Amino acid sequence: MKKVTLILSLALMTGLFSCTSDMDVASPDESLLDPEVLFSTPQGYKQALAGVYGNLSLTGTRDAGSSFLQGIDAGTSQYGRCLWYLQDLTTDEVVWSYEGDEGVAELQRNTWGAANPILLGMFSRTMAEVALANDFLRQSTPQKLAGRGITNPTDLADIATYRQEVRVLRAMAYYNMMDLFGKAPFYDETSPINSSGPQYDRTQLFTFIESELNAVMPDLKPARTNEYGRLDKAVAQMILAKIYLNAEVYTGTARYADCMTQCNNIIAGGYTLNPNYLYNFTADNHNSSEMIFTLQSDGVVTQNYGATTVIINGEVGSLENNGSALGVGGWGGALRLRKQMVQKFDGAEFSTDTRNTIYAGSRTIDIANISTQSQGFILSKFSNKTSAGVAGINSTFVDTDFPLFRLADVYLMYAEAQMRNDGATNASSTPNADATSLGYINDLRTRANSAPVGAANLAFILDERARELHWEAHRRQDLIRFGKYTTGYNWAWKGNSLNGTSIDEKYKVFPIPANSLKANKNLTQNAGY
Repeated sequence: MKKVTLILSLALMTGLFSCTSDMDVASPDESLLDPEVLFSTPQGYKQALAGVYGNLSLTGTRDAGSSFLQGIDAGTSQYGRCLWYLQDLTTDEVVWSYEGDEGVAELQRNTWGAANPILLGMFSRTMAEVALANDFLRQSTPQKLAGRGITNPTDLADIATYRQEVRVLRAMAYYNMMDLFGKAPFYDETSPINSSGPQYDRTQLFTFIESELNAVMPDLKPARTNEYGRLDKAVAQMILAKIYLNAEVYTGTARYADCMTQCNNIIAGGYTLNPNYLYNFTADNHNSSEMIFTLQSDGVVTQNYGATTVIINGEVGSLENNGSALGVGGWGGALRLRKQMVQKFDGAEFSTDTRNTIYAGSRTIDIANISTQSQGFILSKFSNKTSAGVAGINSTFVDTDFPLFRLADVYLMYAEAQMRNDGATNASSTPNADATSLGYINDLRTRANSAPVGAANLAFILDERARELHWEAHRRQDLIRFGKYTTGYNWAWKGNSLNGTSIDEKYKVFPIPANSLKANKNLTQNAGY
């Protein structure tokens, strides 16, 4: 089915990269993973490239429950799922009913520590991406290619393109580390095998990510010209836009004008809004003209307990049993909305807003007890049915790709960066959006069948980002950037309090997992942990 041939070769790669002191990696079959065999042909290089991409969707080389990370469960180490947990479950957007699941309660109650297994899963999976990328780069130097008799100009040009894509994937991994953990052990293709990488702080990571992306940009394929599932210039521009928008958080220096530049570059790349908002979240969303980069999912070939499988099965209500409407069996009310997320759609202006897929029924808006699945409204934004209403081939593992980057986010990033660049502050109530920004905002609202606005300030942008991008792994980052994550705004069960309470400033970054600290003596723990 669709777009999945790209990620079939993770098994070919997992035994190739050497263990670092930051993770333990199990090789499933050393005899099949000899690099001299894999990299003996140009096709082998494309299979190896697929392995680097595949780490973003798969966890292991066998079934959905397998993981090539030793001692880490597949369910707590899938890249998209962990990212979604850390960016959304820790905020006002959602709760997970089954708090007996390891690590979940501490995340959604904002009480986590360095022993949380989901933090270890995210840290290890992300550093595995770095390791996979580095090994690909080591194996694809001109010297290696010449030594293996790969001399055809077309093949050499293709492999050179693969190398640039891999460098972007590595930069994206370090972007995640910078954002989530505030630091990372640093490795590149020149790092000694089995060494303990030095610790890079946010400023060092920011500098590396920025320079790396700018270096490869000229050699990446133009936007929308690569095969689906592979990245292009727009993905590199998107990562740059993200780090520039959050630069004050990361480095203390504003880069809003640079964010606007990158947003303009992406918009010029030919992406267009999907006329139907919800078609960005269906089983055939790979056809959407809005998608810049997704995490691939397929009910047969890429079975995993990743973000969209968790979200769509979790959307099924315990009272409603609405799995058939979403194309899945469902997990009996695993996910519900926190009250404050529901309230983002309060008011008659949102009664016909297609982004408002909230269902109340006989439910209470308040969640007095997280384990009581009848409390709290439910959502039906994501679906395992196509835009034509055809259910995915598997009723558990979905066909719906996770929209990591899409055009709507670019529109809202531009508007926010423009306002901040022109002097807007989080505390200001003055409308600051210029005509261009209002145009982008109203393009989204009109698409969603919601009333256009004539003015906007930053507070509006924060709420509009929640309405447009909820459950897409943005919320924690947004709340931190707007100064609303630890203090100044409370939501249900924040700080392990029914009505929410302020939390310590340390929670703006996650702790370095205890096991990672033990493995690499160059790493230091974040303050407060």
